[in-house]
Amino acid sequence: MPSGPTTAEGIPRRLFFYNLGFLRDKRLRRILHLSGHTLCLGRPGPADGVVVWGRSPYAHRGEAVAARHNLPLIRVEDAFLRSLRPGRMGDAPLGLMIDPKGVHFDSSKPSLVEDILAKHPLDNSNLLTRARIGIDRIKALDLSKYNIHTDAAPPPPGYVLVIDQTRGDASIPNATSFAELLVLAQTEHPTTRIVIKTHPETQSGLRQGHYTAQHITARVSLCNDPVSPWALLQGAVAVYTVSSQLGFEAVLAGHRPVVLGQPFYAGWGLTDDRNPLPRRKRMLTKTQLFAAAMILAPTWYDPCRDGLCSFEQAVDQLQAETRAWRQDRLGHVATGMRLWKRGRLQQFFGGQKPLVFVNTPARAAAIAAKTQRNLLVWAAKAPAALRATRVEDGFVRSRGLGADLIPPLSLVTDDLGIYYDPTRPSQLERLIQSPLPPGGDLRAEAFLKALIAQRVTKYNLTGSLPDLPAGHRILVPGQVEDDASIRFGTTQTRTNLALLQAARAAHPTAILIYKPHPDVESGLRPGAIQTPPADVVATHADPVTLIEACDEVWTMTSLLGFEALLRGKKVTCLGTPFYAGWGLTTDLGLVPERRQRAPDGHPLPRPSLIHLVHATLIAYPRYYDPVSRRPCPPEVALHRLASGTIPKPSLSLRLLAKLQGAFASQAHLWR
Repeated sequence: MPSGPTTAEGIPRRLFFYNLGFLRDKRLRRILHLSGHTLCLGRPGPADGVVVWGRSPYAHRGEAVAARHNLPLIRVEDAFLRSLRPGRMGDAPLGLMIDPKGVHFDSSKPSLVEDILAKHPLDNSNLLTRARIGIDRIKALDLSKYNIHTDAAPPPPGYVLVIDQTRGDASIPNATSFAELLVLAQTEHPTTRIVIKTHPETQSGLRQGHYTAQHITARVSLCNDPVSPWALLQGAVAVYTVSSQLGFEAVLAGHRPVVLGQPFYAGWGLTDDRNPLPRRKRMLTKTQLFAAAMILAPTWYDPCRDGLCSFEQAVDQLQAETRAWRQDRLGHVATGMRLWKRGRLQQFFGGQKPLVFVNTPARAAAIAAKTQRNLLVWAAKAPAALRATRVEDGFVRSRGLGADLIPPLSLVTDDLGIYYDPTRPSQLERLIQSPLPPGGDLRAEAFLKALIAQRVTKYNLTGSLPDLPAGHRILVPGQVEDDASIRFGTTQTRTNLALLQAARAAHPTAILIYKPHPDVESGLRPGAIQTPPADVVATHADPVTLIEACDEVWTMTSLLGFEALLRGKKVTCLGTPFYAGWGLTTDLGLVPERRQRAPDGHPLPRPSLIHLVHATLIAYPRYYDPVSRRPCPPEVALHRLASGTIPKPSLSLRLLAKLQGAFASQAHLWR
């Protein structure tokens, strides 16, 4: 920790606290520590400060000490993009407001966020671009302060939305404001339906709200369902609130909400303030409001890498956790999963309800239907007619082979097909053909740049580079010849020997460099060639170094072709891997018409390489961090693979891997 009595923000480094919440909450202590603070008990000195939680019932203890010793008082509160669940359900925050001026919901004096809104220029083009993308992104990802809303249908559009809050909330100036709010909404919209939205903590039974069933009338309804806030705002013709954060999101959604209280977002020309605050006179845009409240004011935390982070990285993490919750909340029945895979599958998909493993697909389907769970099946084990979500390894997988029982950091799930089977559509194809999400191009560019710089591949195997003759070098990656991507994804060329012969016929004077597949080299899978017709056989070679040393790649369906494409190499495909047919490769295999033309026959737009990167490496897979043991964004998995900070497989898995090597002819494990 840096020396000196204060941080760069002028807040004392030593902060004294006087309630047990600061002892119990590890995340709170960790964020404050990473921000440069030491939490202390006892009597503070003249260079110290006092920290309290907002306006909590115990804040008066610290307030009294600070006043008695004339010390700075620091108030801490959750940031506006908090977590999956409310804190009362056990989730720690992704960010804090560490406020030396006040607290954002108390307008009796300026707070940190108000100070920024009032005084900061808020005219930096980079900051405002980040804010615009941030607004669009949280809307597209359906993220809010809490995120246990589902795809429950909102009321039919055309209603006035009245927002409830929990009783006793410190941001509420007067509990009678809610009676006034409902009357006001009905008076100003005498013929329009009124929908009252309850607070997520009220929905969960944690705290009471101000509206109950007694407020329901012929045109007033109570929405207790876990409906998306953004879906509710989209269907509203007007929004009424006292001080709810949903009012802030209403501004972001394009509303001008009626506000009875004085929340941080009121008074800047974006709300209809019925109790205006005279000192707030500046006119701002919603982009400037967002920049101050979400980018400049909060201190954000990355729980996987255990460090402070940017707003965008916090969104990445919340996106990963929310995606996992939404996909797993009803639970899964899993079939076609070998015993050694089940631990990692449980970590990936069993965070909400433990997976139920069933060996027989038909029985698994019956149990899934009876229990209203989703059916998961390992893609290679899935009967063609089975309606299920297929599971496979992702494309940035591990440090070591699946055949050596190294568990993956990424898995893909697909309820349409699976990426290696071009005979039918897949979710990956849909992602490649869909517009990029807000900020997707910037994120994919940064991810690709980091992946190349850190020399990360699917398996991240090391090896030496053999001496290579000068000339036009063509890398020919061998494959496992019974691989599903060859069985489904190619027409005529199905063996490594035929692949080499085709490359030689097309380039008789080129230097052919053949790289056997690692599983074939290990004797675990079929595809060995006794005497490969190549100029160089690069056994146990580093894939990245080989790609860099060659001018182009010829492949059937190998992922090495994709990794070469990412690194700017020309790639010729004799089969139809997921990255073929989009105008980025030379395609000699049979490309499905749906990758090239719309049903009406018109040519489809050609995705860029960045678009392919986003679909394949960011949007399609799910990632799991074995260090923090939580869902994570792809950037965290990339960091783990590049740094090697991954727990080693258990002793039982290492013994099983050795046993597998002794019975390689019967091995049908991870590709």
